[in-house]
Amino acid sequence: MATGRVRDWEVAGGIVLRGEQLLLVRNRRRNDSVEWSTPGGVVDPGETLLEALGREVLEETGIQVHRWEGPLYEITVDFADLGWRLRVEAHRAVNWNGEIVLEDPDGIVEHADFYDPDECEVHLVQSPRWVREPLLDWCRQRPDQMLSYRYQVTGTEIDGLAVIRL
Repeated sequence: MATGRVRDWEVAGGIVLRGEQLLLVRNRRRNDSVEWSTPGGVVDPGETLLEALGREVLEETGIQVHRWEGPLYEITVDFADLGWRLRVEAHRAVNWNGEIVLEDPDGIVEHADFYDPDECEVHLVQSPRWVREPLLDWCRQRPDQMLSYRYQVTGTEIDGLAVIRL
């Protein structure tokens, strides 16, 4: 069990739709694993969540968002053994323009495109449960109210994490 100070991460996720198609990015992680998600990323010091979201979506995909709606859902993940807490807020782009251009300064995003809902499900199988479940729930339900998710993760090795939804 981790002791000491918990490291808090605030992350913003962007749902960008083209008709019924959802913009997904394929991320290559440091351990060479691949996971799919909506574009987004960590909120830097001094940024608001929506400022960070606009910056991340533009950096990762070339899409410029002019107006956001939400939050659509929020996720809290406690990584007990690592001493991390992740908080994610997802918003929907309601006014955007641009074409997909990959120029991710972090070098993580290696592909981006719009996908039909059934294709999204296939890609998201590779993603952590705390990414996959909330996004697919939102896509299926399109609720009027914000959804809220909480997970607890134990373990310290990526291949051996145990994830429980609370």
